[in-house]
Amino acid sequence: MKSFNLRVYGLLINDKNEILISDERRNGVSFTKFPGGGLEFGEGLAEGLKREFQEEIGIEVEVKELFYVNDFLQVSAFNEKHQLISFYYFVKYKDCDSIGNEIYLSPLKEDGEKQRWISISELSEDLFTFPIDKVVCQHYIDQKK
Repeated sequence: MKSFNLRVYGLLINDKNEILISDERRNGVSFTKFPGGGLEFGEGLAEGLKREFQEEIGIEVEVKELFYVNDFLQVSAFNEKHQLISFYYFVKYKDCDSIGNEIYLSPLKEDGEKQRWISISELSEDLFTFPIDKVVCQHYIDQKK
């Protein structure tokens, strides 16, 4: 059965003008994306995004304004029967210096996830694996010009 897969992601920017990205490996597949993931049944977008940041990074973020929603067909890379609809929000966190500081090699060689900061000036769609993240990255860069 074909269905929609709702996704929600956060753009967390620190006071050093860096943005947090997530390197992950699942079922032998490595990828880089913005932090976030799938909405669970019964959740609102903000609630789901807060849960994703808690699960992935162990922090409680404040969800701010909506930045982007994809308006084009995107089939899931993991299930060809799922059409993705992805929501990207700006988020805030009070202690950004406490996260994303671990040094590691990307792409990850073992299943799991880690986060790192990328300078806004070095931000490029080439950093990201998935098409919607690439569009969001470019849209963010274009708005900063």
